[in-house]
Amino acid sequence: MIKHVVFFKFRPETSQAERKSALDELRALPDKIDMIREFEVGEDILRSPRSWDAVLVATYDDLGALEKYARHDDHLPVVMKLQRLCDQIGSVDYEY
Repeated sequence: MIKHVVFFKFRPETSQAERKSALDELRALPDKIDMIREFEVGEDILRSPRSWDAVLVATYDDLGALEKYARHDDHLPVVMKLQRLCDQIGSVDYEY
């Protein structure tokens, strides 16, 4: 199994409505992409200087499934939107 963890730091000028829209689109992906096994999106509640604004934690059967997800037609527009709205996006992928 592969765990896919992605951290999002929104640009200061990104509105709350834009954040919500992007994260809602992200949350909708499991209904569109069948290789997703588990999928959780959360927003930071501490707002500490070291905090990221949001996180995605997802599970896939293997690297092949993660690669298909990454190239999926429903995933790519969400990626592009988040890249536009974020200053930083970081990720960790690991096998367990």
